[in-house]
Amino acid sequence: MDNVPISGLDELNNHLDDLIQDPNLAITPKLFDDVELQLTDSNIPPLLPSLLPKLTQILQQYNDDPAVIVSLTIKLLRPISFTQVLQLASEDSLNQALTSPAPAAQLLGLTILHKASKTPTDAAILSVMPSLVTSLLTAWLSSPKVEVGQKASKVLGDLLDIDCPRPPPPPPPAITSGTTPSHHELVLRRVPGKGELWKLIFHQPSTYNLLLDLISGRHPGTANNTSQLSLAQGRTLRILPRLAALNIDAIASSNILAPTPIHLTNGHLTDDDSDTEMNGATRNENAATNPPQQGEGLLQYAALRMVDKRDALMHLNLVDSFEAFVSLMRITEYSAVKEAIVKGLLRDAVPYDDMLRGALDTLPDRTVAEEADDLRAWLRVVMPPVAEVPLR
Repeated sequence: MDNVPISGLDELNNHLDDLIQDPNLAITPKLFDDVELQLTDSNIPPLLPSLLPKLTQILQQYNDDPAVIVSLTIKLLRPISFTQVLQLASEDSLNQALTSPAPAAQLLGLTILHKASKTPTDAAILSVMPSLVTSLLTAWLSSPKVEVGQKASKVLGDLLDIDCPRPPPPPPPAITSGTTPSHHELVLRRVPGKGELWKLIFHQPSTYNLLLDLISGRHPGTANNTSQLSLAQGRTLRILPRLAALNIDAIASSNILAPTPIHLTNGHLTDDDSDTEMNGATRNENAATNPPQQGEGLLQYAALRMVDKRDALMHLNLVDSFEAFVSLMRITEYSAVKEAIVKGLLRDAVPYDDMLRGALDTLPDRTVAEEADDLRAWLRVVMPPVAEVPLR
């Protein structure tokens, strides 16, 4: 079967040559679709030297929606590794895809970066191409397209999983009747990663500040655009529990001082509303209304300071993130450091947010029965008493 000629291949090659000569020529989608349907992992490799350079050149100069070109390109790239792609496509061409205004091109770039999550070595190779990582972060948080945001979230999470320098969690000692997956089942890596992407994203000032600017409304991709800023913050809140489960220490502290969120500096908060309740969040002298503190990491910034709780939808997103965070922290390996971080975060957040306290208090009632008692016990350990209000 692998030696069967691909019907329409010559016609497609001729069409690609015509498109290279005249970028304004209309695409014939059927030629692309007919060839794509015949591709298999075994008959793709011989086609790469002839098709991929042409497709790459067309993508760089094509002005209309490149979806049909991208679909064929993704299919061709499926059986090859990240390092093999780098031999066929330059870093500049990958950046061009990631920064393209066309969602299909961005999805192609993200699909290629996702290949680096297959091995720790590939993830480490990506870390020495910081422009690709910054393009990934920018596409993730500044794209208005849901499919781009979702794909970028998956790519970033998987890359940081495979690159995580911590040993993978051990398998559970025995099969249990619980329905919650073990921490071992939730991670991709089976050996420690090299940690280079973690260093680049969370310890390299230029990269970390880009991330913080995007979620604080100080980057052109989110500044003066409330809708896009909400998308960026929502995407951050959704990935935060996973990052905490991977390496909570890395996101709970930083030597880089975060910027004050726009909603704390643009006149939205005044002395008159510092003690009022809005959407179940009590405004007071607390972490939510104080500027970021030296030493705090992304975890504290996103969970305590990033969100303007007067936006009811964002407040709900924040509460959902806390619920997922607390639940995941219960099943990760115990350490005194982890417990202290979780306690400290809840101590700074819960006393001033009635909605959050109510959600966490009732969380065991809304989980599966087999897990409810363990979750209640964990919450008794980490939740601050009702009367406990931290002095700041």
